[in-house]
Amino acid sequence: GCSETGGEVWTRETGLDALELGDEAIVDVADFTLSGRAMRNVRQMVKRIERNGYETQVRRVAELSPEEVEAVQRAADGWRGTDTERGFSMALGRIGDPRDGDAVIATAHRAPEEGEVPGPYGDLKAVLHFVPWGADGMSLDLMRRDRSADPGMNELLIVAALQAAPKLDVARVSLNFAMFRSALARGEKLGAGPVLRTWRGLLVFLSRWFQIESLYKFNAKFQPRWEPRFVVFRATRDLPRIGFAAMQAEGFVQLGLPRLLRRRRPEPVARPCAHRTSRLRGTSVGRAA
Repeated sequence: GCSETGGEVWTRETGLDALELGDEAIVDVADFTLSGRAMRNVRQMVKRIERNGYETQVRRVAELSPEEVEAVQRAADGWRGTDTERGFSMALGRIGDPRDGDAVIATAHRAPEEGEVPGPYGDLKAVLHFVPWGADGMSLDLMRRDRSADPGMNELLIVAALQAAPKLDVARVSLNFAMFRSALARGEKLGAGPVLRTWRGLLVFLSRWFQIESLYKFNAKFQPRWEPRFVVFRATRDLPRIGFAAMQAEGFVQLGLPRLLRRRRPEPVARPCAHRTSRLRGTSVGRAA
């Protein structure tokens, strides 16, 4: 996977092929504003939530106390919908780790009203986690919220993070990757041809399971610039195997690859070393960031 520049270098220097996968939504902090007609829906939603008593905090992980970090971890765990996390193959896979002091946590809070029973995580209602991206950027890694909280928690915290970014010396924020975004955008325009309209219709149908269209529309609310992203490969015949592996990484497929699409691998050599085997047995392999 690579950027457009990376794809040009790979194809020119190695003879590999490139295929556009979609676009990354990137917001330049200096250009972000809630003013204007394009931001009307986000602006109204944020103001409504704030009137309902919600407050936000945006801090580096290093600024949180151990108790606050533990509370965020417990809440993020408790709000997770299922054991299988889908669509996050590039997620960091941890939150609040001491090694990640430069990561950014945005939290939404609402104190319980008189007579209201506090939730299991106190006034904490939503969490967003951003990881550092280069010297002046951060990338959205995790979005979790209390299901009983008002709708719009993610929008509220993204706006709060963008508004706090200058104080954190952050100039650009990557939100999400929208697969086949350009096809969805062009396919709904006046004059789109039958092939493009058919392709868009198929993507909308697949969005029932893969959140293709909904993720694109969610990102588009914040008026980002769209940076195309590509997959580089050796031969067209490899694409089914690559696509299957990508869906496994995203958690959408739990089955093994059909025998005909598997590559033959040499049989592993047994190493009679008991202490090494027991050590490996207790090792957990994390996802690549």
